Amino acid sequence: MLLKPDCIPCILKVSISLIRKLSLTEDAEKDLYAEILKIPALRGLSWDKTSPEVIEHVMKKITAAVDNPDPFYSEKFKQNKSVIKQYPILKQLVEESLDHLYTAVKLAILGNSIDFMMSDDPLDFEKSIKEKLETSLSKALFEEFKARLEKSKLLLYFGDNAGEIVYEKLLIETIKNQYDLKIVYIVRSIPTLNDATLKEAKSAGIDRIASVIENGIDGPLPGTILKRCSNELKELVHRADLIISKGGGNFDTLEEETKHLKKITLMLLSKCFPYKNYFGIDLYQPILANFY
Repeated sequence: MLLKPDCIPCILKVSISLIRKLSLTEDAEKDLYAEILKIPALRGLSWDKTSPEVIEHVMKKITAAVDNPDPFYSEKFKQNKSVIKQYPILKQLVEESLDHLYTAVKLAILGNSIDFMMSDDPLDFEKSIKEKLETSLSKALFEEFKARLEKSKLLLYFGDNAGEIVYEKLLIETIKNQYDLKIVYIVRSIPTLNDATLKEAKSAGIDRIASVIENGIDGPLPGTILKRCSNELKELVHRADLIISKGGGNFDTLEEETKHLKKITLMLLSKCFPYKNYFGIDLYQPILANFY
């Protein structure tokens, strides 16, 4: 999905939030923000980019300013650590449900709102999760997804954020319990935002249940542009029977390539009006969509 007018204030808000986490002086914050405001797309001068491509430029300016290629590592570490502690609750919710796969899919999508669901109190966390699980997914789309899994021998799973990947681990485990297939989990090669890299995937234990590879993209892009990926990943995309794209960044970038991807299932939340309009789903509702 190419940049929309809504995206510009959203990216600027994210930029401010990121700058606050850097412990800079006020003058340094102003200088960095002024540099970010020079990005043409954030001044309405370039509409032929996706939001992740614009955020990549933001991240390059941030990493240059602080001379640190992974300035939000500690944030990712804390997110992973917090959600790993809640993993037994999440697993119990799946095991006690009538349909394990349906619940695991819903949890994986709800994990896309990880920043809003964090709590150090297990009871608060469990209550919040159970309330959100009341939201239903389209049964027809879920059945389509199951039919795809039944025919698949190779599944590629494009992961999203730290913390959130614990939910994705649970979904992968559930899929493997029900279907005989190989799963390859893809992470970012270069750190960006709070997106998962190989380090976060291993700390969550995903490497123990699936093959984990980097996407090969040579920049802090919080998304997936296939022409920039490694030859290894391009070959896997060609061979895959099914691709799961998790989160908004992967959707924004892969949506531009759907004419080449006829076997992709999207899992994300309707976090903004462009998503609401595109999918026809109310704000903050889970999205499960199958492209053919």
